Amino acid sequence: MPEKIAPADANYFLGFDGGGTKTECVLADSNGRIIASSKGGPSNPVRAGYARAWFSLSEAADAVLKHEKITSRHIRGICAGLGGAGRAGVARRVKTFFERGYPNSQVHVTTDLELALEAAFGVSEGIILLIGTGSAAFGRDANGKTARAGGRGPWVSDEGSAFDIGRRAVQAVALAEERRGPATSLSGRIFEIHQARTWDQLGEQISKNADSVFPKTFPLVAGLAAEGDAVSREILASAAVSLAGLAACVAAELGWRDRDVPIAKVGGASSRSRFFDSAIDAELKKQIPRVTNVTLETSPAEAAVRMAVRQASAEGHAA
Repeated sequence: MPEKIAPADANYFLGFDGGGTKTECVLADSNGRIIASSKGGPSNPVRAGYARAWFSLSEAADAVLKHEKITSRHIRGICAGLGGAGRAGVARRVKTFFERGYPNSQVHVTTDLELALEAAFGVSEGIILLIGTGSAAFGRDANGKTARAGGRGPWVSDEGSAFDIGRRAVQAVALAEERRGPATSLSGRIFEIHQARTWDQLGEQISKNADSVFPKTFPLVAGLAAEGDAVSREILASAAVSLAGLAACVAAELGWRDRDVPIAKVGGASSRSRFFDSAIDAELKKQIPRVTNVTLETSPAEAAVRMAVRQASAEGHAA
């Protein structure tokens, strides 16, 4: 375990935003000023496994520490918002991992959904619609009541996510090849982007790590939809319906009827396709007539470090 230093010398904070595809890390000083940022691989322990998550988190943190020429002993507070951390056991293991590596730190582990809500609305009310490797909606009202829909993993949930879109694209190619579905420009291109020559090779990749295949197929679907491929457009349009349904479910749970409903779209599959974004906006308007779109003023990783600074300040005043 790293040796402790004088508390007065531990004046830096780390914020992490981790999901099934990538990790973002930011380093801030004691005033909350962002000093450095970096990116790493996937850090959702449920999807990537703990070993891969530890590596991604450490890699991203090491990059910002090196930038400032400091060590883990100089970190006073950490806030990590990770996919999968909604499970108490996952959050506990992640917290222990950080506490062992950063002996002078106050550590807070939360979900990527709560982090996105902080990034979009701070402590105010609103709903975030997560459109990434997975999908979910999460909201909070003015009284602190929260509601959630989706985000239970790719095999039972995550409708409209990059994973879901990629899976449906591969399925569409199979149906077209068997003449059970319409022809699509996805045929052939699927194998090309995954460097597979046969269904057996592609199937082996999927069996080994589905997250390395399906989410990475999303940009192809988005690109072909922009070129007018009818199947790609239908896949994205159907995904938009599902995503809007998640947000509508949360709005109903919060009792937000006949009023303005602020929603912020976040995640790696958001703002990547004009067609997809327009389809989502249209479905949101259909299912939540008084929806108002909110733009993130800060990144989730920056929101995380802001939470770390705030928590350290609050505990300092309490002491």
